[in-house]
Amino acid sequence: IHLTAALDFEEVSIFDFRVEARDTGTPPLSGHCKVVLEVLDVNDNAPEVWVTSLSVPVPEDAAVGTVVALLSVSDRDSGANGRVRCWVWPASPFGVEARLAGSYSLVLREALDRERVSEYEVEVRAEDGGAPALLGRLGVRVAVSDVNDNAPAFLQAVYTVLARENNAAGAELARLWARDPDEAGNGRVSYSVWEGGVGGGWRPASSYVSFEVRAVDAGEPPLCGNATVQLFVLDENDNAPALLPPAGSLPEAGGVAGEASLSSSSSVSESGSGTLWAWAAWGAPAGQVVAKIRAVDADSGYNAWLRYELWEPRGKGPFRVGLYSGEVSTARALDEADGPRQRLLIVVRDHGEPARSATATLSVSLLEAGEAAPAAAAGSSSSSPSVAGVEVGSGAASAATNVWLVVAICAVSSLFLLAVVLYGASRWAPRAAVLSGPGPTTLVCASEVGSWSYSQRHSRSLCVADGAGKSDLMVFSPNFPPPPPCPAAKDTQPEPSALLDT
Repeated sequence: IHLTAALDFEEVSIFDFRVEARDTGTPPLSGHCKVVLEVLDVNDNAPEVWVTSLSVPVPEDAAVGTVVALLSVSDRDSGANGRVRCWVWPASPFGVEARLAGSYSLVLREALDRERVSEYEVEVRAEDGGAPALLGRLGVRVAVSDVNDNAPAFLQAVYTVLARENNAAGAELARLWARDPDEAGNGRVSYSVWEGGVGGGWRPASSYVSFEVRAVDAGEPPLCGNATVQLFVLDENDNAPALLPPAGSLPEAGGVAGEASLSSSSSVSESGSGTLWAWAAWGAPAGQVVAKIRAVDADSGYNAWLRYELWEPRGKGPFRVGLYSGEVSTARALDEADGPRQRLLIVVRDHGEPARSATATLSVSLLEAGEAAPAAAAGSSSSSPSVAGVEVGSGAASAATNVWLVVAICAVSSLFLLAVVLYGASRWAPRAAVLSGPGPTTLVCASEVGSWSYSQRHSRSLCVADGAGKSDLMVFSPNFPPPPPCPAAKDTQPEPSALLDT
């Protein structure tokens, strides 16, 4: 028996036929038999895998164990050659679970994150138990759909922004960007300024503003992220120095320098200039403070750092001004050659760029030392404190106050020392024994009933021995009627009282 065609166990596993043998005689005789041919299986068929149901895309928030696809696996071989096992390659968040004979399911084994991997190429492999084993493959593409699980996030939690003042409305101060890895509407971000945070709110007069910027996506539900913006406003030199009014009523002038008196008609113009008056005495020594210019700048830092310059007269004049103190003092001793009046033009500048300035005109009248104080007092009482300010004669007033303070301390100390000496002299000085003789007759009241008696002044010496016992001294005043007037020639006087010693 020879094969005339290839055998296939999967198509026909058993052949059943009859074989007849016939001779060539006459008549021919024959014999026959039945042949049953069984085909043996060999592992010539690899497993086959196909998808019967697929559910894609898979949401990234799908729970572990979610069925992604249903698979069918078959092997036409028999026995061990048709026994199949399946798995997923390469390693992925998916796995294969057997459900029924020849039926498997592709399930989710781990949580998904679309922002990390948005699509998976899964290969399901099936291998039979033949020798050699044959392998079947099936590729499955699993897409991951987005959900709004990421809030917008800024690159920094706190942004520091420096901005110059006087910026026009709508000027760009800084650019902030919040990243949202979600897609479509879940990743579309809108921004707004949120003033409800700690330290929020606009304070126009402040050089520091803190507020929060909120970024909100368009997902459902919407998620938001915040960032704090610390805005520091940089100062610009947009304010000129302004002269200040006097700090208070000016003290009485001393003997050298007079006070400054501000005329009620003087005022500060838009450029910051004003006219001021002061008095000084001839003979004032060098360094004597005559006046003090007070000014302030609304800017900050170097823009508010002021310096004072004597603009007129230039050269070696009798007065000078402190560069940063604003004190106008004598540069040398004043004499009559300086004239009755000196006009000083003082410029106050800041250190900004460009520098801004204000000017003050100070008119100093030179008077005799005796006339300076009354003139200063009269000028002080008639001056208006609301005009741009000068503090004058402070050095002379301070000197006079110090002198009187020293005099008062010396006087009090002298009185105290004198009191101590007198007290010591009266306390420790020896006392001499004085015996008084008879004195003139005195009319005294000697009893409660109002009787009168005459008494004389007597001197008694009472001595008590060391060992004497306790004793009391009692004086009795008997009630006598008023005696008649004493005759002038009578030399003796009655004893006034009886002395009883016990």
